[in-house]
Amino acid sequence: MDRFLQGRTALVTGSTSGIGLAIAEALSAAGARVAINGLGSAEQLEAALKRVTDAGSEARHFDADLRKPEQITGMLDAVQAWGEIDVLVNCAGIQHAAPLAEQPAQKWDDIIAINLSAAFHTMQHVLPGMGERGFGRVLNIASVHGLVASKNKAPYVASKFGIVGLSKVAALEYAAAGSRDSGGVTVNCVCPGWVETPLIEPQIQAHRNGGSRDDGVRALLEEKQPSQRMSLPEDIAAMVVWLCRRESHNVTGAAMPIDGAWTAQ
Repeated sequence: MDRFLQGRTALVTGSTSGIGLAIAEALSAAGARVAINGLGSAEQLEAALKRVTDAGSEARHFDADLRKPEQITGMLDAVQAWGEIDVLVNCAGIQHAAPLAEQPAQKWDDIIAINLSAAFHTMQHVLPGMGERGFGRVLNIASVHGLVASKNKAPYVASKFGIVGLSKVAALEYAAAGSRDSGGVTVNCVCPGWVETPLIEPQIQAHRNGGSRDDGVRALLEEKQPSQRMSLPEDIAAMVVWLCRRESHNVTGAAMPIDGAWTAQ
């Protein structure tokens, strides 16, 4: 593995499982020491830390309720006392599916807070330092639902469209920071479609209709993802790692779908 992030520090929110954990592992393998953040029992957090450190670099867990700006600030201060944040990945996210008229107001508030406002707070905190040092990478894990909508997901879609717009503004503001040699400061969104995580296994099983698991996957994806195959968390992580490379210094303000041609329709 090319440890091109040796000496760098990364913070990945929502990284105790799923896509966020895969990203934390990949950044560790690329040489960055990684601050992870997310929910889980003591055993789950220990297991996540072991996976990240086993990938090649030091890791620590930093706790914060991302609905609360003061806790986000406390987490960021603690991480930056450990090391200036060179790579910020906002991956934490929640979802609640219900028709617009039936969405609980508290669910709207929580989804906007965790999926969108938390990214604003982390970016506001770390981007000035990235600009001063001439290198920084912000990767916001949005969703295909930051590019197209679906029924029954009003707060989720609003949060993901919002983070795409927020990222474009930040990319414009920091586009001239640094240089080609230093790597510059870039802000991008990665927009996954269906990703194979344990959370969606029940949906796969529900679509099998007596067939194989692959039949269940194809039936589940048939309506929206033309490739009829899911991405793996590691696929998303590989895109994030490439966007951290110096060669990606002019890739900024982008919202990159990894969606099997979903948004090409």
